[in-house]
Amino acid sequence: MKRLFANLQKIEDFILVATFTVMVLASFAQVVNRNIIHAGVSWLEELARYCMVYMALLATEAGLRDNTQISITAITDKIHGMTGRVVRIISKAVVAIFSGVCFFSSFTILKTQLSSGQVSPGLHLPMAIPYFALTLSFGIITVIQAAALVCLVMEKAAEDQGKEDAS
Repeated sequence: MKRLFANLQKIEDFILVATFTVMVLASFAQVVNRNIIHAGVSWLEELARYCMVYMALLATEAGLRDNTQISITAITDKIHGMTGRVVRIISKAVVAIFSGVCFFSSFTILKTQLSSGQVSPGLHLPMAIPYFALTLSFGIITVIQAAALVCLVMEKAAEDQGKEDAS
């Protein structure tokens, strides 16, 4: 299972690097076109924006996975032992449930975009492609956070079993 998640993380990291690179290059080309060549190319700005959306949503999962998200930990830092572990389990459960709801709700948005046939103004891409960022990122967040929740619960169960065996 760890191998699957490691491979998933590599794919996610590749997408993050690729979208960041494309976003920076498109933004740079847009600035050069406007200020030096004096020609505006609207699809470059749109491409950069869509890359930024994918990057931000996928980076959310990376931050949650690595615990590098900005969070307020004034209360949780003071809770130790069994209570602290229960609070962490509840926190992971809330994140997993919220992301699951967002994941399943994103299918409605995606279905609407697919059936409407709407395309983006600059790139003429189906709008389902930018909206797929929600489905992709919240799907990954749900899977990873659910797995982290299971690991946290199993860790607690193993610790409790160890205490029973010691007595």
